[in-house]
Formats: sequence, structure tokens, C-alpha cells
Amino acid sequence: MIKKLQRRFIRIAVIVLTVAMVLVVGIVNIANWISVRSELETTLSFLAQSDGLGLREEPGRRLAGKSKHTRNLLGESNSFSVIYDQEGNLRRMALDSMMDADGETALSLAEQAVQWGQESAFLQDYLYKMTTLPNGETRITFLNCETRLAAVRNLALISGIACLGGIALAWLFVSIASRKAVEPTIRNMEQQKQFITDASHELKTPLTVISTNMELLQMEMKENQWIRSTQKQTAQMRHLVDELVYLSRMEEESAPLTMTELDFSALLKETAEPFLGMAEYQGREMLLEVEDNLAVHGDRASIQRLISTLCDNAVKYAAGEGPIRAQAKMDGKRVLFSISNEVSEPLTREQCEQLFHRFYRADASRSKGKKSGFGIGLSIAAAITEKHGGEISAAMEGENRLVLICSLPKANK
Repeated sequence: MIKKLQRRFIRIAVIVLTVAMVLVVGIVNIANWISVRSELETTLSFLAQSDGLGLREEPGRRLAGKSKHTRNLLGESNSFSVIYDQEGNLRRMALDSMMDADGETALSLAEQAVQWGQESAFLQDYLYKMTTLPNGETRITFLNCETRLAAVRNLALISGIACLGGIALAWLFVSIASRKAVEPTIRNMEQQKQFITDASHELKTPLTVISTNMELLQMEMKENQWIRSTQKQTAQMRHLVDELVYLSRMEEESAPLTMTELDFSALLKETAEPFLGMAEYQGREMLLEVEDNLAVHGDRASIQRLISTLCDNAVKYAAGEGPIRAQAKMDGKRVLFSISNEVSEPLTREQCEQLFHRFYRADASRSKGKKSGFGIGLSIAAAITEKHGGEISAAMEGENRLVLICSLPKANK
């Protein structure tokens, strides 16, 4: 339970930090891209308004009124223009503002832009814009964005790596601090367990005295319904005390378990055999569908208690005429044990999750005392499963069939 609580705390904390960091990195990169895109489009718009002969001619006239930043951008721009006449024939190319001018490359890019038919778009590392001149000719102005795009990609890469590193560090720090963070809850849980254990031990003495006195009275008074009723209630109370003590010990981190490799298939068949007769006595059919050679690593007495608890629960609360079905099979690296039975009323998802809580009873038949039990058996089953590194859950199968699924790690041979 404590490890499960720690894992849940770590998971929630890391998820929250991850979402926050991803949002920050995403916003920074999106804002940077919007800013860079805006600057590139502004630069390209200015270039597209020129005559395509470059900025080196009459720079004073062309840059007048522009900010220093804009003048720097325009002065450092690497661009070229390609002009087509009204029939789509190449008219001329202006490559004087392009370093390492390459007419073949410029013409290839211009032809691709014409094929795309978009007024403005990115083409490789270039941003282009089509402009219709007064004489009907079409000028395609290209701006080399390689440097700015590389800066955008580098920022995205560096911030992404920083984000992953931050998430890893956050996970490490949260893992180290998780025990301290959940310590108050753990302390309360330990105090609750200690109270249950102490109270259970304290109850054993008066229960033993009451039971002994009832036996003496029965010897003197022979048959007496009040004595029989008291003895029955005393026995139930003693059983409840034993169950609470067992559950409390099973939930302790240092529970006394003898872990060995177990033949789960044989153990399931052996433990479930008495319940086959119980089901038949109640006019029901219990089916065992067990794969051979299923092995788990666990405490024999605890695993046997787990199987008997689930089988007893299924037989005790089965309704309808359908069979009780117990199945065991290999599922990857885990042994999957499930048992299902029909119920009188369908359970909601919330009710299925609460089945493993102490003293919880999901339906009327469980709460009216028609069936013996305290609503603690499935809590013990959950504690045993968790102690063996497994998982247990409940769900509705169809409209009125409840299935309990227990997953245990297989033994490493």
C-alpha cells in the first residue's frame, strides 16, 4: 500500500511538471517561430516591392524610414528574383543579391513555385512571394531563410533536450522526496494498522472468556437458544478479529512471507476442489479452465488464501443460472487468474472499484445479512495480490456477470 501510494504521488507530480515544462517549451518555440516568420515575411514583402535588381542599388532610397533592425535584416538578406512574362516564359533573373549565385538552382526553385501555384510559401530553405507587375509580368522573389530556420531548429532541439532533462531530474528528485511527502499519510496508515492490531488482541481475551462461559452454561442448562445465539455471535466476532489481524499484517511492509516457486495450476485445482462441491450443493455448476505448468513466485499459504477467498466469494454471491467459471492462463510475463459469476443486479464501475475496500457491500444480498461474511475477504485478497507484486480488479462482463481478475508475476525459471 505504501509503495503504491508513493508511485501514485510520483506519477501525479511528474505528470504535472511534464505538462508545465512542455507548455513552457512549446510556447517559447511557437512565439519564436511566429516572430521569425513575421520578420521573414516583412523582409520578403519589402524585397518583392523592389524591381528585383537587389538592395545594392540605391540603398539609401530603398531603406529610408526603416528601423535599424529592419535595415540590418534587409542588408543581410540573401535573395534573388525570377521574372516570367504573360505567356509564362522566362524573362530574366536577378541574382545580384544572392551569395554564391546559381542560375540553375534559382530556375529550378522558380519552376517548382509556379507548379505549386501558391502566392507565398516555404520551398526548401527559401520563402518566396509571387508579385504581378504593372506590365502583366510575374515576379517570384525568393528569400534564403537557411540561417534563420537553422536557428529555429536549434532552439527547438536545445529546448526539447532541456525539457527531457528537466523531466528526468524532476522524476529523480520527486522519487527521492516522495517518501518524505507521503510520510504523514503513511504515519496515519501505520497508526490505523497498529490500532486494529492492538484492538484485535485486546478483544481476544474477553471473547475467549465469553466463549468459555457460554460453554459452561450450555453444560448446565443443556439446550438454550440464547446460549447458542451468543456462541454463534462470539465465533463470528473471533473470526472477524482474526481476519483484521491477518489483513493488518499482510499490509505491513515486512509481512512474514516465505517466497518459493509454486505450481499455480496444481494449487488452484487443489484449492478450488472443495468449492466445486459447494457449488453443486447449491444447484450450480463451477467450471475450472486452467492451463498446465503455470508457475508463480509467492508464499504458498497466502496464494492458497487468495484462491479460496475468490472462489468462496463467487460461490457465495452467485445468482442466476449461469455457471461459475474459474480460469487461469499465461498472459505475457504474468499469470492471469479470473473467476466470474452472475449477480442479481449489475454493478457500476464505481462499485466494482470499491469491492476491495474494507467492509464494503455492493448489493442488497450482502447488506441484509442473508450471506455470512464481513465484507473484508476481498480486501485480504487485494492485500495478498499487492504483496506479491500483482494487480486485482473487478469488472462487469456483459449485463449481469461479475468477473474478478487477479494478475501475478510468473516465476523466473
